[in-house]
Amino acid sequence: MERKMTRTSSPDSISTKLQQIASLARKAPETALTTLAHHIDIEWLKEAYRRTPKNRAPGIDGQTAEEYARNLETNLQSLLDRFKSGTYRAPPVRRVEIPKEGDKMRPIGVPTFEDKVLQRAVTMVLEAVYEQEFLDLSYGFRPNRSPHQALDDLYGRIDRMGGGWLIEVDIEAFFDTLDHQLLGQFLDKRVRDGVLRRAIGKWLKAGVMNDGEVERLQEGTPQGGVVSPILSNVYLHEVFDKWFEGEVKPRMRGDAVAVRFADDIIIAFASEDDARRVMAVLPKRFEKYGLKLHPTKTRMVSFQMPRGSDGDRPASFDFLGLTHYWAKSRKGRWVVKRKTAKKRLKRAIGRIAEFCRAHRHDPIAKQHKELNAKLRGHYEYYGVTGNIRALRSFWHRTAAQWRVWLNRRSYRAGMNRTRFYSLLLLKYPLAQPRITKPYAAAAKL
Repeated sequence: MERKMTRTSSPDSISTKLQQIASLARKAPETALTTLAHHIDIEWLKEAYRRTPKNRAPGIDGQTAEEYARNLETNLQSLLDRFKSGTYRAPPVRRVEIPKEGDKMRPIGVPTFEDKVLQRAVTMVLEAVYEQEFLDLSYGFRPNRSPHQALDDLYGRIDRMGGGWLIEVDIEAFFDTLDHQLLGQFLDKRVRDGVLRRAIGKWLKAGVMNDGEVERLQEGTPQGGVVSPILSNVYLHEVFDKWFEGEVKPRMRGDAVAVRFADDIIIAFASEDDARRVMAVLPKRFEKYGLKLHPTKTRMVSFQMPRGSDGDRPASFDFLGLTHYWAKSRKGRWVVKRKTAKKRLKRAIGRIAEFCRAHRHDPIAKQHKELNAKLRGHYEYYGVTGNIRALRSFWHRTAAQWRVWLNRRSYRAGMNRTRFYSLLLLKYPLAQPRITKPYAAAAKL
């Protein structure tokens, strides 16, 4: 059924509609749009269904994508009717916890599959409107923008500035403390369509199912919801992006740049005085909108280029899983380099160890295939120019974990390191480290 619906839907027609919405938003940059929901029809929902991942965990109703697809046409028509009439009831999300840095757990909300489809449909409309509004400094969860683009932008700007003073901005529990009333005021500036706004309001107040009980949310938006990323981008666009570009930068004595990926923000200044002035007002700016900056994780870092051949190296900083630091290039000049952050490397190794433990009795060929997939996925993200040493470390530690857990199998007991490398890895070689994200200006390294 899914294959049939994919053929009958028309991505080209949806693209035309998206372009029409975007054109309307560009032509009326100061106007709130009131007629948007009519674009969402059955073809639009088919495209939203096509864009919704089918292999994710189910929500509180337990319905999988495969089950939903058995009566896809009927289900989507029913969904459309309920959405347009206002009778759609947003179900609570199912709460799960995933590991995060510092041995802590991050709560994630898992919507039902049908809810994901409708959230995707509404998100498509919101993206068409707000992509005309969002600024270049924003990268997180936007079409055709990636973490590596954010990393390369920051990397290039700091390198061209010759370093400077940085502010690492850490917002405490951002997704849990986002103010619903203020978000509504921000949306009022651009989107006042009653059907869309009613659905968004229902999602914000749908609540979280935790141990069989529904916890209603008075603030925040659950991470994991399809519509949550763009709502968070709308919020921080008003709170930070427009403020930084319109009010902060014009008042700076030297160069100042910012890069934001979701709620991860780095601000770089050529002048120490500028950095201190902004650092002093940042907490007040965020508190004005119900947000609190972490008192120790939000910090100012001296990241100036070292002077002389053996100058003192300034502090490093982490952004999107990579540690940025100054080091000598092969040509003998100081350059900004990047390597896998220690916490990320430790977490990645921990996941490899857990996989090897849980699957130690699987056939070796199956383990080998899965481990190589994990290695390639790691290289795909962390394979940036200059990070080959950390990639090799990950490879060796992956191999070591595999050997440790294979030795727990009775007939493999006692396989020493030499035998493991000379025999097993010849037959089942692990994917070798490689740079997958070369930086355009890497020739100077």
